[in-house]
Amino acid sequence: DKAHPTDAGLDLYASEPVKIDGWGTVPTGLSIRVPQDHMGLVCSRSGLASGGLFVLNAPGIIDSGYHGEIKIILGNLNHKPYRVKKGDRIAQLVIIPVPLIQYREVDELSETERGDGGHGSTGR
Repeated sequence: DKAHPTDAGLDLYASEPVKIDGWGTVPTGLSIRVPQDHMGLVCSRSGLASGGLFVLNAPGIIDSGYHGEIKIILGNLNHKPYRVKKGDRIAQLVIIPVPLIQYREVDELSETERGDGGHGSTGR
């Protein structure tokens, strides 16, 4: 569900209690069908992340072909275990369109102004 009608993310809830010490996987008991040409992004909840609990592989990707249970991998940066209770909101899910692109291998790429500059090449 959403807290507000205009929210982008749907809340995901723990379906059973889990102790998170370092990291752990939390089941949601939820399976969905993501529309073709879309994907689901599992993201941290800001309230939990500000306290050190976050989606470890954020954003987690749910492909349209996956129809199994959504399980959330949570990381815990705290010095003590975090106890997720059944019914806790643990993450949020955003469904977004994904353009289907045809890929092809080439021997070289055309030149751009930036070129291969990365990791701080534009200054700080």
